[in-house]
Amino acid sequence: MKPSYIFRILLLGILCLLPSVGNAQSTILVFGDSLSAGYGIPREAAWANLLQLELQRTHPHYRVVNASISGETTNGGVQRIDTALKEYRPEIVILELGANDGLRGTPLDITQKNLGSIIRKAQHAGSRVLLLGMQLPPNYGLDYTTRFKTLYPKLAQRHHLALVPFMLEKVGADQFQADNLHPTAAAQPAIMQTVLQKLKPLL
Repeated sequence: MKPSYIFRILLLGILCLLPSVGNAQSTILVFGDSLSAGYGIPREAAWANLLQLELQRTHPHYRVVNASISGETTNGGVQRIDTALKEYRPEIVILELGANDGLRGTPLDITQKNLGSIIRKAQHAGSRVLLLGMQLPPNYGLDYTTRFKTLYPKLAQRHHLALVPFMLEKVGADQFQADNLHPTAAAQPAIMQTVLQKLKPLL
């Protein structure tokens, strides 16, 4: 058999494999706390799952992996981000952490340092980051709540990130559970749309 003929056969085999590579899915990693884990509601009703359903229709080459844990803090996030990045190799990380830090009165420089560490790890792994901002109830004091609110835009500017200034901005006062902290299932579509608006340019 002539070498040129063998080469053509090998080339044809390689070309036949290319479509399967092109159809491989890219991962979007949702890395957050109870607000993304779906606390108090069916997990399938949580905004992250609704995002997966939306992307199946509009961007089927993406899959959403929800690695959110109820009660998670930024310190906990720092401890497990390396494992998550290695396991899922996400193209995009949707980072939603900090609310539990704020509710516990964690010094803001610690929260900022932890979020910055997670962001740098994700970027170093080749992931783009969408940062979801949070706000605290006013009873935590004007100074602390104001500085907490501005923490997210500062991080986004410093690390050149896409930012959702406040992920719950479209959630009505009557769309929270009895604890007045966690949105109901009825609020999840609005949260998903808020996130999707800033996610689309990254897709």
